[in-house]
Amino acid sequence: MLPPELIRTIRQIEIRTRHLVNDSFAGEYQAVFKGRGMEFDQVRQYQAGDEVRTIDWNVTARMGEPYVKRFVEERELTVMLVFDASASGVFGTAGRSKRETAAEMGAVLAFSAISNNDKVGLLAFTEDIELHIPPRKGRRHVLRLIRELLAFQPTARGTNIVQALNRLNRVLKRRAIIFLISDFFVPLDAGRGQNRSGETLANERVLSVTGRRHDLVAVTITDPRETEWPDVGMVSLEDAETGATVWVDTDHPAWRQAFAHQAAIRQEARDEVLRRAQVDRIDVVVGRDYVLPLLAFFETRAQRLRR
Repeated sequence: MLPPELIRTIRQIEIRTRHLVNDSFAGEYQAVFKGRGMEFDQVRQYQAGDEVRTIDWNVTARMGEPYVKRFVEERELTVMLVFDASASGVFGTAGRSKRETAAEMGAVLAFSAISNNDKVGLLAFTEDIELHIPPRKGRRHVLRLIRELLAFQPTARGTNIVQALNRLNRVLKRRAIIFLISDFFVPLDAGRGQNRSGETLANERVLSVTGRRHDLVAVTITDPRETEWPDVGMVSLEDAETGATVWVDTDHPAWRQAFAHQAAIRQEARDEVLRRAQVDRIDVVVGRDYVLPLLAFFETRAQRLRR
């Protein structure tokens, strides 16, 4: 049985995200994520202005008057939320954790999908594949996904994007929309040639391969304290995935500047790898409005389609 606090949180997320979807995202989602093509629907009598090329000559010959074929867009799509459940997601300094923010982003994307009659599934991963829920339709299914995003307890702590995307590439038989929701605390260095680690090359390779097979979008989740640190004196910092701890004196401006510099290098490296792999991204900062990044993503996609 779910704890009352979790039930309330799920309900709050549903109300908030469904409101956003209905007001802002459902139309944009449908505009940028097209169906797989056109499929036959029915035949009807020819009307003035119909394309001659759509005439069904077999039916026309039987009926003695012209009939045309009617086609509709094959709308139903498959959306997969690929959720990074590694231990670094529990970090949060803006009133919520990265994991809670990721869950809300997943809810927005899931409700956008089902509002357009698409199917949604979930794959949660750490250094292992932790959970795989096949795509389905409907509100109850989406609420189950939100529950798992919030309450699921992984068995491992690390991160292995390669294994997660390779699993999807094996099990998804048709092209799908994949939202990779992660803080991307994995080796994505900006080096070239011999300076680039084998793990970095593997991550870039699987991102590129998955992006060619499917419509892959990276949703990056960042906490403000991962890019800059205030002066709060001596603090103990722990790596959530390895357990390593270190004491630092945040009173020193040089340390804060070095911290911000390293964070900027890490983000630049991540963005460069995603660009090389030709993967679009939505950048979300914990505690800040995620509506604008989502709308900017939809607008960029729409402009690309209009070209």
